[in-house]
Amino acid sequence: MAKYLYKIGQWAVQNRKNVIGGAIGILIVMAIVALSMGPSFDEEMSIPGTQSEEAGKMLEKEFPASEDAGSQVHLVLKAPKHETLDSEQLNKLITGTLDEIKEDKAVNSVATPLELGNLSENKKIGYAVVSFDVPAEKVKEASKEKILNSIEKIRDAGIQTELAGDVAFSEMEIGGITEVIGVLVAFLVLAITFTSFLAAGMPIITAVIGLGIGLLTILVGTNFMDISSVSLSLSAMLGLAVGIDYALFIISRFRQQLAKGYSVKESIAIATGTAGSAVVFAGLTVIIALLGLSVAQIPFLTMMGVAAAFCVLIAILIAVIVVPAILGMVGHKIGPTRKNAFLQRINRSDKKQEDSNKWGIFVTKRPLVVTILGVIILGIMSVPFFHMELGLPDNGTKSEETTERRAYDLLSEAYGPGYHASLVIAAKATNQTSDAQVANEATEELSTLSNVKSVSPAIPSPSGDVFMITLVPKTGPNDSETKDLVNLIREKSEVMEKENHIELVVTGTTAVNIDISQKLNDALPKFALLIVGLAFILLVLVFRSILVPLKAVLGFLLSLGATLGFIVFVIQDGHLMNLFGFPTSGPVLSFLPVIVVGILFGLAMDYEVFLVSRMREEFTHSGDARKAVLAGMRDSGGVVTAAGLIMIAVFAGFMFAPDPIIKSMGLALTFGVLFDAFVVRMTIVPAFMILMGKAAWYLPKWLDRILPNIDIEGESITESMDNKKEIKKFKNTNLIEDN
Repeated sequence: MAKYLYKIGQWAVQNRKNVIGGAIGILIVMAIVALSMGPSFDEEMSIPGTQSEEAGKMLEKEFPASEDAGSQVHLVLKAPKHETLDSEQLNKLITGTLDEIKEDKAVNSVATPLELGNLSENKKIGYAVVSFDVPAEKVKEASKEKILNSIEKIRDAGIQTELAGDVAFSEMEIGGITEVIGVLVAFLVLAITFTSFLAAGMPIITAVIGLGIGLLTILVGTNFMDISSVSLSLSAMLGLAVGIDYALFIISRFRQQLAKGYSVKESIAIATGTAGSAVVFAGLTVIIALLGLSVAQIPFLTMMGVAAAFCVLIAILIAVIVVPAILGMVGHKIGPTRKNAFLQRINRSDKKQEDSNKWGIFVTKRPLVVTILGVIILGIMSVPFFHMELGLPDNGTKSEETTERRAYDLLSEAYGPGYHASLVIAAKATNQTSDAQVANEATEELSTLSNVKSVSPAIPSPSGDVFMITLVPKTGPNDSETKDLVNLIREKSEVMEKENHIELVVTGTTAVNIDISQKLNDALPKFALLIVGLAFILLVLVFRSILVPLKAVLGFLLSLGATLGFIVFVIQDGHLMNLFGFPTSGPVLSFLPVIVVGILFGLAMDYEVFLVSRMREEFTHSGDARKAVLAGMRDSGGVVTAAGLIMIAVFAGFMFAPDPIIKSMGLALTFGVLFDAFVVRMTIVPAFMILMGKAAWYLPKWLDRILPNIDIEGESITESMDNKKEIKKFKNTNLIEDN
């Protein structure tokens, strides 16, 4: 692989104008196509084969009239102090506002709280309904603006008015100010690392080009595949971070080759063949991990993995094709001799080689203490993981600054938290039981269950074969008692089917969310085992060792446990909640653990390869295990540190986004990288390598003979180039002597 990448680097330099122009051209074309087609996200989160999914299909078949293609906006209203919504004056204001909204041709119908009969017991809270004749995602911005402008009149009259329903008014933001700050921090890290502002800008530019192509392609893909908006955010988060890091690795190697006296063209080719090989290996590892999300057999999660993997693939291609082309344009302008005086003072790049390895010396002098402390710290951080509860976010987890969250709170105040956890139950006879008996017995049985606030009368389907019953619990959608109620109804169904020949199946948003969380919980161990096994096999191939891959896998499990434990500590238990901007505590996002396993595995292997491959190279030449560890820390530690800081900066930008899903993913990945890069790879790994000594590199001879030799660091290229350089020097020396 290294030799092929070496040739690609040479080709990219020779055709640099065409390569750069082609990349920009692709970006422009994708932008035009994406803008002309527009996005068409699918936010449905369902799992084929679950009880709630089957119940939903049954109801859709039996109640075709209920399958409405339109959407609704609920205007949740609260009367001013000492007044009620049934007063003539307030009702007149509400009716006038709805009539104004109805002027919009897209609006199908409107209804006041009095017409719907949904006032709370104290008549202070109710909701009006605005119905559209198009699905929620196709409601135009002009219609939303019409509603927002119209409700200002009743707000001015003292009626608190918030918006709920199918149509979103608080859109997900991508590329906000916090993300920009994250990129700026990454730029500063690069500038200090390279002691050059020009060199620091290159990874940012190439990453943005790759990210633009990737995200625009995903936007086009939403018109042909079921892709959620969360997929776009995850892809942006990961694509930007790895894009910067991969360019960092290649540019760092390019500058090292220039410092050794190679020409610009040779340096680029060697950097692409050596660091590029590590980039391709690391990137493919991340891609495999992301595609592995399909193991859970959940459609929306599979598409998230595919979308993010595509952005990582684009980042790899940009790193090994476009980065060499740009390096061919700038050449010596970003070479190691071109240092910014101010940044050089900050970096202290003139310090002695021994001083630059102070952390490595510190770790290697006390390896047992460092290893034990590192394991204890991560072990303690992992403890909260063992009481993790999974769930999906709703409007109740949004910021109080959003109108959806305020509407959620008003509805809870009016009708109780169970209003948001309504269960839809289909009752069906399994023999010749009469329709009346099915309806009566099902309703009676459900009414006797604990934690039930109300049960609606059974509604027969047109065929008369199925009855639909709506049950409102006393507790909210993410409450453990609500989950217990769903499971109790399913257990009751088994008993009733045997004794009364009546089958009960549960669906509705709450039941679907419970099934998704359970399915993901069941898939997590299987997925983690697959990832761990893959990591071990790949690292045995790369490092030709048994203990080094085993140590890498155990380190990954430590950082994973600490990450998930910290997430539970903050999001579920509510500690440090205000510090990270979470409006309320709640269950951990149901698909977050699986995503963290996939992404963190890929990134952990990135750092492991770049750090330990240098140790292996040194050990191969010297046979000194301690010297090998110090060499790895000295030569690769700085790059791994910079890469980790860049990842943290980018992910932290998303951590402070307003959307709770994006926020929780940003938090998990930020601290996942922090634990893995700095506690595991830069601390525990070198300390444990010292403890293992030469045994770390042991590989049975029979296994060594059958394993393919993967030249991940491109040593064959470096040696070949060094030999050519020595031959050239020898010839020049002889020529001088002859003269």
